[in-house]
Amino acid sequence: MTAFQRFRQAIQQGVYAIIDPPIRLLVRCGATPNMMTTVGLIGNIAAAAAVVMAAYGARLEAAMGMPQRYTLLGWGGVLTLLFSIFDMVDGRMARTAHMETRFGAFYDSVLDRYCELAMLSAIAFFFMLLGHHAFALVTFLALVGSVMVSYVRARGEALGCDCHVGLMQRPERVVVTTLGLLLTPLLHDVVAPWFDPLWLLAAPMAIIALLSNATAVARIMHIRRQLP
Repeated sequence: MTAFQRFRQAIQQGVYAIIDPPIRLLVRCGATPNMMTTVGLIGNIAAAAAVVMAAYGARLEAAMGMPQRYTLLGWGGVLTLLFSIFDMVDGRMARTAHMETRFGAFYDSVLDRYCELAMLSAIAFFFMLLGHHAFALVTFLALVGSVMVSYVRARGEALGCDCHVGLMQRPERVVVTTLGLLLTPLLHDVVAPWFDPLWLLAAPMAIIALLSNATAVARIMHIRRQLP
């Protein structure tokens, strides 16, 4: 296990220590992992909707000669952070409450892809609507990389290969995306005199585009070494 994997595991165990008591309460109330997965999807769609609304709001502010604050981007970040926790809750609930099912694992994986596609598509739309086509292209590359990381792992594991390699997995992508959404409105006034504040969102998208596609390639090479 690499140092990064040990660090990642330590963070994960810390989060589990926090969410385990609420999970036990939810189980007693009759909640199921699939319910948590569905709630997470709904919340992430709401976060993506906030980003789309931020695009229209920023364009309206520009048309009226008002400063663009991108406040709704921040709310999109808050919702993404909050409801992405459900991505950990459903799996943890399934394991600790002995509710694991094959369909549950499949359902969780599929809805995770919908969550990520919704948010990255919303950010690409945000950039397109505001005329930042280069930023939109970078976000599209981030979307491609995010999908390919998961697809390569799924295909590899279907062939019996171990595929736990790479830096930019889903939790890291969520954290990087959330930071971009939160920092853009928060530091708007600080960075505006020097450069376009939307770089604070474009830079995380570039990080995801680079590292997720690199992770996908690393997984392809890792699987190649395992297969005849």
